Amino acid sequence: MSEHGPRAVQFHQIEGGSDAAPNPHGIDLIKNVSLTVQAELGRTRRQVKDILRLQVGTVLQLEKEAGDPVDVLVNDKAIARGKVVEIDGQYGVQITEILK
Repeated sequence: MSEHGPRAVQFHQIEGGSDAAPNPHGIDLIKNVSLTVQAELGRTRRQVKDILRLQVGTVLQLEKEAGDPVDVLVNDKAIARGKVVEIDGQYGVQITEILK
Protein backbone atom coordinates (compact mmCIF):
# COMPACT_ATOMS: atom_id res chain seq x y z
CA MET A 1 0.00 0.00 0.00
CA SER A 2 1.33 3.44 -0.87
CA GLU A 3 1.76 6.23 1.63
CA HIS A 4 -1.23 8.01 0.07
CA GLY A 5 -3.67 5.11 0.63
CA PRO A 6 -5.60 3.02 -1.86
CA ARG A 7 -6.55 4.45 -5.24
CA ALA A 8 -9.10 3.49 -7.87
CA VAL A 9 -7.94 1.41 -10.80
CA GLN A 10 -9.14 2.10 -14.35
CA PHE A 11 -9.55 -0.89 -16.66
CA HIS A 12 -9.40 -0.39 -20.41
CA GLN A 13 -11.54 -2.23 -22.95
CA ILE A 14 -9.74 -5.32 -24.25
CA GLU A 15 -9.81 -5.68 -28.01
CA GLY A 16 -11.19 -8.92 -29.36
CA GLY A 17 -13.83 -9.37 -26.65
CA SER A 18 -16.85 -11.63 -26.95
CA ASP A 19 -18.35 -9.46 -29.74
CA ALA A 20 -15.26 -9.77 -31.92
CA ALA A 21 -14.91 -12.32 -34.71
CA PRO A 22 -12.99 -15.46 -33.72
CA ASN A 23 -9.26 -15.26 -34.30
CA PRO A 24 -8.38 -18.03 -36.78
CA HIS A 25 -4.80 -18.04 -35.52
CA GLY A 26 -5.82 -18.32 -31.86
CA ILE A 27 -6.24 -22.11 -31.97
CA ASP A 28 -2.74 -22.41 -33.43
CA LEU A 29 -1.37 -21.35 -30.06
CA ILE A 30 -2.59 -24.58 -28.43
CA LYS A 31 -2.51 -27.12 -31.28
CA ASN A 32 0.72 -28.68 -30.00
CA VAL A 33 -0.35 -28.92 -26.34
CA SER A 34 -0.34 -32.54 -25.17
CA LEU A 35 -3.49 -33.97 -23.60
CA THR A 36 -4.06 -37.33 -21.97
CA VAL A 37 -6.52 -39.41 -24.01
CA GLN A 38 -7.79 -42.69 -22.61
CA ALA A 39 -10.50 -45.21 -23.35
CA GLU A 40 -12.38 -46.52 -20.35
CA LEU A 41 -13.74 -50.01 -20.75
CA GLY A 42 -15.71 -49.81 -17.51
CA ARG A 43 -15.53 -49.34 -13.76
CA THR A 44 -16.18 -51.30 -10.61
CA ARG A 45 -16.01 -50.66 -6.88
CA ARG A 46 -14.36 -53.15 -4.53
CA GLN A 47 -13.45 -53.18 -0.87
CA VAL A 48 -9.81 -53.03 0.14
CA LYS A 49 -9.89 -56.66 1.27
CA ASP A 50 -10.95 -57.69 -2.26
CA ILE A 51 -8.21 -55.60 -3.87
CA LEU A 52 -5.61 -57.22 -1.60
CA ARG A 53 -6.70 -60.64 -2.91
CA LEU A 54 -6.04 -59.76 -6.56
CA GLN A 55 -3.56 -61.99 -8.34
CA VAL A 56 -2.56 -62.90 -11.87
CA GLY A 57 -5.58 -64.41 -13.58
CA THR A 58 -8.18 -62.66 -11.40
CA VAL A 59 -11.13 -61.36 -13.42
CA LEU A 60 -12.74 -58.09 -12.39
CA GLN A 61 -16.35 -57.83 -13.50
CA LEU A 62 -17.14 -54.33 -14.74
CA GLU A 63 -20.40 -52.41 -14.66
CA LYS A 64 -20.63 -52.46 -18.46
CA GLU A 65 -21.71 -55.43 -20.52
CA ALA A 66 -19.69 -56.99 -23.33
CA GLY A 67 -20.30 -55.00 -26.49
CA ASP A 68 -21.25 -51.79 -24.67
CA PRO A 69 -19.52 -48.66 -26.00
CA VAL A 70 -16.36 -47.52 -24.25
CA ASP A 71 -15.94 -43.95 -23.04
CA VAL A 72 -13.20 -41.80 -24.56
CA LEU A 73 -11.80 -39.31 -22.05
CA VAL A 74 -9.53 -36.32 -22.54
CA ASN A 75 -7.91 -35.17 -19.30
CA ASP A 76 -10.48 -37.24 -17.35
CA LYS A 77 -13.50 -35.67 -19.11
CA ALA A 78 -15.70 -37.88 -21.30
CA ILE A 79 -15.86 -36.43 -24.82
CA ALA A 80 -16.93 -39.39 -26.95
CA ARG A 81 -18.00 -43.03 -27.05
CA GLY A 82 -16.79 -45.75 -29.34
CA LYS A 83 -16.32 -49.42 -29.94
CA VAL A 84 -13.17 -51.43 -29.38
CA VAL A 85 -11.44 -52.52 -32.58
CA GLU A 86 -8.29 -54.51 -33.29
CA ILE A 87 -5.81 -53.18 -35.84
CA ASP A 88 -2.69 -55.18 -36.68
CA GLY A 89 -2.64 -56.84 -33.27
CA GLN A 90 -3.25 -53.62 -31.31
CA TYR A 91 -6.47 -52.36 -29.75
CA GLY A 92 -8.06 -49.07 -30.68
CA VAL A 93 -11.38 -47.29 -30.32
CA GLN A 94 -13.54 -46.35 -33.28
CA ILE A 95 -15.51 -43.22 -32.36
CA THR A 96 -19.25 -43.76 -32.72
CA GLU A 97 -20.60 -40.75 -30.83
CA ILE A 98 -19.32 -37.30 -29.86
CA LEU A 99 -20.73 -36.15 -26.51
CA LYS A 100 -22.11 -32.65 -26.04
